[in-house]
Order: sequence, then C-alpha cells, then structure tokens
Amino acid sequence: MGGGPVGVGLAVDLGLRGLSCAIIERRTRLSDIPKGQNLTQRTLEHFYLWDIADELRKARTMPPGYPIGQVTAYESLMGEFWHAPPGREIVRPYYFQANERLPQYRTEGVLRRRMADFPNVHNYFGWTATSVEQDADGVRVVVEKDGSQEVLEAEYVVGCDGGRSLVRDQANIERHGTDFDEIMVLIVFRSRELHEALKRFPERSTYRVVHPDLKGYWMFFGRIDVGEGWFFHAPVPAGTTADNFDFEELLHRAAGFEFSCEIGSVGFWDLRVQVAEEYRAGRAFIAGDAAHTHPPYGGFGLNNGLEDVVNLGWKLTAVLGGWGGDRLLDSYSLERRAIFRDIGEEIIAAEIEHERKFLERYSPERDREEFERAFHKLAPASGSLVRSYEPHYEGSPVVIGPPGGVISARGSHSFTARAGHHLAPQPLSSGRNVYEELGTGFTLLAFGAGDADVQTFERAAAPLRIPLKVIRDSFTEGREAYESRLILVRPDQYVVWVGNDAPDDADRLMRTVSGRTSTSRLEDIGPLADTAEGPRAALGLKSPDL
Repeated sequence: MGGGPVGVGLAVDLGLRGLSCAIIERRTRLSDIPKGQNLTQRTLEHFYLWDIADELRKARTMPPGYPIGQVTAYESLMGEFWHAPPGREIVRPYYFQANERLPQYRTEGVLRRRMADFPNVHNYFGWTATSVEQDADGVRVVVEKDGSQEVLEAEYVVGCDGGRSLVRDQANIERHGTDFDEIMVLIVFRSRELHEALKRFPERSTYRVVHPDLKGYWMFFGRIDVGEGWFFHAPVPAGTTADNFDFEELLHRAAGFEFSCEIGSVGFWDLRVQVAEEYRAGRAFIAGDAAHTHPPYGGFGLNNGLEDVVNLGWKLTAVLGGWGGDRLLDSYSLERRAIFRDIGEEIIAAEIEHERKFLERYSPERDREEFERAFHKLAPASGSLVRSYEPHYEGSPVVIGPPGGVISARGSHSFTARAGHHLAPQPLSSGRNVYEELGTGFTLLAFGAGDADVQTFERAAAPLRIPLKVIRDSFTEGREAYESRLILVRPDQYVVWVGNDAPDDADRLMRTVSGRTSTSRLEDIGPLADTAEGPRAALGLKSPDL
C-alpha cells in the first residue's frame, strides 16, 4: 500500500526475491516536489543490490562529483560567521557505495522502471484502497478505480502509505512523539542570482541559517540543480497560507540580500517527530512515513524508509519460503522502531534543543570573541554526529550480539565484523569486493577457516532449508580488518554472529537467526546474557514474553 519510493522499493526487493505482490497507489504521475534528496551510502548499497545504482546516478540533476555537504551561517547567508564542515564523506570507506543526491521524483522514476521488470509484481497505480481486513488466513484489501471495485487477497499487507496511513489506522496502531507546534513552509523556486551570490562559499548542496529568532528551528536552502533550481524550508507564523504571506521577503531575509526569483510552488508541513507504537499488528506492517515522521533535517526520512523495507523484505521472504519463523517478523518492529526512536528524539529533537540553548547563551553583540569560539565548535560537532550515526541491532532477538547489547542508532564505524552491525566492505583475493559476492540469503564468510567449521554451518542450514552461501578466502591483507575467521551475514548485510571456530550448537544458532528459536535457550552458543532484554529495554516494554 503506497507507491512512493518506500513502497516501490519494497516491491523491487520482493520482486527480486521471487515473491508475488501487488502495489496500490492512487497517483499515476510523479510529484515535481524535490522532497528527500540526500541518499546515504547505505541507501546506495540497496540500489546496487537492486541492480540500479548506475541508473540512479545517471538520473541526478547535479554534476557528477558535486559536493553534497552543507554550509551553516549565522543570521543570514551573507553573515560574517559561517562554516562548511565535512559531511557523510568522512564515513565513505565503511560502505560499498558512495552517497548521492537527486530529487525524490527522479529516485521514484528509477525505482518504478525497475519494478516493471518483474512479472510477479502487480501494478495498481490509479487505484485507491478503501479498507483493510485481516484474519488468521490472510488479508483482504478493497481497492476502487472509476467506479470499479476489486478485493485483493494476500498473506500480508505492508502500509507504505504515508503519515495518514490507512493500514496503520485500520490496524489500530498509535503514534506518539514531540510536537514543536510550528508550521513550516516548503518553497520551490528558481534563481540564478542566488547561485552566483553563494559562490562566496565552498561548493555545497545545502545552506542552513542559524538565527536567534528561530529558537533552534532551521531555515535552509537546498540545491535541486547547479545554477537555478532551489527549495527552501523555514518556520512561518500560524495561519500562514499561500495567499497571505510575502514569501519572497522571507527568502531575502534568510539569504541576507534581495535577489530575483521565480517561485514554482508553496506548501506547508507541521514540525513534529512521531513514531508508531509498533510496526506490526498481526499480518499488517507499516514502513516509512506510515511508521515514523520527522522534519527533513539530516536526510533521515527517505533513507530510513528504504532501510525499513530492506529489513522487512527478506524476513517476509524467509517466512513465506518456510525457512523463517514468526519471531523473525516480530524482530522487524523491534529493530526498526528502536532505530527511529533514537533518530527522532535523541538526534533531531535533541539537536533543535541544543541549538536553541546555544543561541540563548551566545551572541556576537554581547561577547564577540566568546561567540566566535562557540560557533566554530559547532563544525566538529557536526562531523561527530555523522561518525556516531551507525544504526545497529546488537540487542535484537535474532542476532547473537554482545551481553547487554541494545538496538540503537548510535554506534561507531569500524571494519571489525561485529554481531548486529552493518558489514563493512573488504576486497577479496580475487580482486572483487565482498559485496559483489554476497548471497541473497545468509552468507558465511570463511577467511582462513577449516573445512570442518564450514561444514558445520552447512549441515545446520540444510535441514532447515536456510539458504546459505559460503565465501572462502585467505585471512590476509585487508580481510584481517574483520578480526574473525568466520562471519555469518544475514540477507540485509548485517552481521548476526562472528567467531574463529564453529559454535558447538550451530543448529540452534541457525534457528535463532532465522527466528525459529528463542535466544533464551542458547547457552551453548556464547555469551548471550541480557541480549533478549536489549530491545525490550530500548522500547520501554516490561513484558518478558513478546
């Protein structure tokens, strides 16, 4: 349900995995609003594995190699105080792909064209869903178009249908969070003059203004192309409409000078952070904006929506294929909700509060030297946020993580293979990268491990019908960075177990990572004390029985 980039991304993922699915979307045309543009290195890994990374890069509207980072200026873009810290490029070595930037409608176009390659993905563009029902046997969705009505039946339904999700509503899933009680405007416009004026800065894609009157809220310009195309976000007074406000004056105030421009569209959104209480209710799941919404700060929204469906896609495949347990589907909500809770409240909302306190504490009018020192400390703080944003699932019940591990958006980037963390790329002796060899099911990296250890995993996976690809290589050169001879990687490129020797009970390990055994019965596999408590503690759940 929902044919935006998240819904179509899930359809592509399921199509590649051979599942039959239908995608329902009332829109037939793509919106011309740029929306989410910054795509992270992790998101480009998805596009690589969907075999459309090159096509996505060709669809960009900015020159290849144009910097994607941000300038932050005080009071206006013509202000005296500004900095341009490094962005996501500082964590580039830990991912197989570089990040990218392009308007969301271009990303959607690439995804839609890829989806059309799969005869097992059924297209219901132009149809509107009116009801969703489920029982023990499956789900039924009523769809309508031009007076015609159909009932679609399936095993599961996934709501990728936005902030007003019908799936979430009819599954009675509540959302909560922080409401900042602010109305924000989104202006799309063209101006060559603004482009020329910003040549005072190093080349960047986003220009943010920090102003005392904003109390920590952002106003910022973003490039759609290099030369004329722009979008702009800023707070506006309550009651503002497209007809009763001088938007050009607002643009000029943020820029610090008057410039000619042609406004193409004006829209509004509420400044709030919300996350659903659960991402699953029986046979219904939610993903993307249906599960979590937040201000478009930091490029977290679209990227996390795509990570949602990559997490869910292989788990649905496992359960429908008979090699995954229902516990695997429960882990989707546990893993993804905990990540976004951290993003919404501990990163975005916390950053707004931090900036508010900074603006209250420091002022160049009161103490110029003190302000200048404090303002320029914000630049390394931005880099620190990029380095520490490393979503991981250490406390997941389907990961053999460390004792006391929790699921969190905060972590550290490392080439060391760690249970619950994203697998970093490494070259193989063949000259190819690990990412070019990973299987669509589980993958066992066996670097210098003996045949007996590998056969232990193969014997455990075979009767459970768990797809397992083995990559053998010598444990030398760059592969030493993993610091383990055996690394078990699940289909979404997250490590679930590491060791130098096969575990005593590989069958129980494989049952756990496929959601068919509780971690509470895994004493023989390794140190798991408190592991199952991790996600419950992170979500504030008290019941020991999920």
